[in-house]
Amino acid sequence: MQGVIKAYDPGSGQGLLVCDADLSDYDLAPDALQGSVFRMLRQGQRVVFDLDAAGRATHLRLGSEVDMGTPGFDADGSPT
Repeated sequence: MQGVIKAYDPGSGQGLLVCDADLSDYDLAPDALQGSVFRMLRQGQRVVFDLDAAGRATHLRLGSEVDMGTPGFDADGSPT
């Protein structure tokens, strides 16, 4: 899944992101940045993520251009 960081506190590691697909908010899992290229996050940053068993965003990573496309549009930019 992909989304946008809504809030992030680097001191506590707590944060919130908004999923592009359904506009749901997901809390970041405590291990969300573990093993990723991210050391901190900024508001508005686009990420690809998975959900853990508790429904929290985890395994944050950068996506390819195809992964980061605008929801509702094909790769060529035309509406779906």
